[in-house]
Amino acid sequence: MRIRATLLSLAVVPAVIGAAAAAAPAHLSQAPSSVPATAVRWQIDQAHSELTFRIRHMVSRVSGQFNTWSGTITADPASLAGGSVSVDIQTASIDTNNERRDTHLRSADFFDAANHPTITFRSTRVVANGRSITVHGNLTIRGVTRPVVLEGQMTDVGGPAGRRRIGFEAETTINRMDYGVAWNRAAEAGGVVLGDEVTISMAVAAVEQPAS
Repeated sequence: MRIRATLLSLAVVPAVIGAAAAAAPAHLSQAPSSVPATAVRWQIDQAHSELTFRIRHMVSRVSGQFNTWSGTITADPASLAGGSVSVDIQTASIDTNNERRDTHLRSADFFDAANHPTITFRSTRVVANGRSITVHGNLTIRGVTRPVVLEGQMTDVGGPAGRRRIGFEAETTINRMDYGVAWNRAAEAGGVVLGDEVTISMAVAAVEQPAS
């Protein structure tokens, strides 16, 4: 299925910590760069974040989410292009508000959670224009890794020094077939039950971590 990422939402935070991204040298957005010495580590607050997806089902759409996932962001507010994002999602935590369907989604027909318990996202490059961001990264599902691009924006950042919080929203669309999530069946009215494209959306809050 095409999962609606956040995940992997996730890669967007490095680029959104400030408007300074718009002034970053162009070459910094072309390839991964080393993490600056002054970079800040942010922990995604899963209790105040959402990682959801939606896919066409017959004549409408079905939405779902992952209930267990975590991630870290490393970013220097003065040098956003040097940031990074790492997200891990527990495959078996998929939740579409229908236990029978969720059991099927965990099976080998879809995510094969028994053999592939984790879905991951690792950012490779961040491009920013003010609060708008484009995050490039690698999404791994069922052991298959493909590049994805998330588009989003920073929603807010604030709080006391050392305990700041940052928020953002991001979205991407993937083709589930690219990851071997190929199950489908014919619909009674013609065509097939499921679409191939999955939209992944995220609303993320992350908390500044103490310097090590």
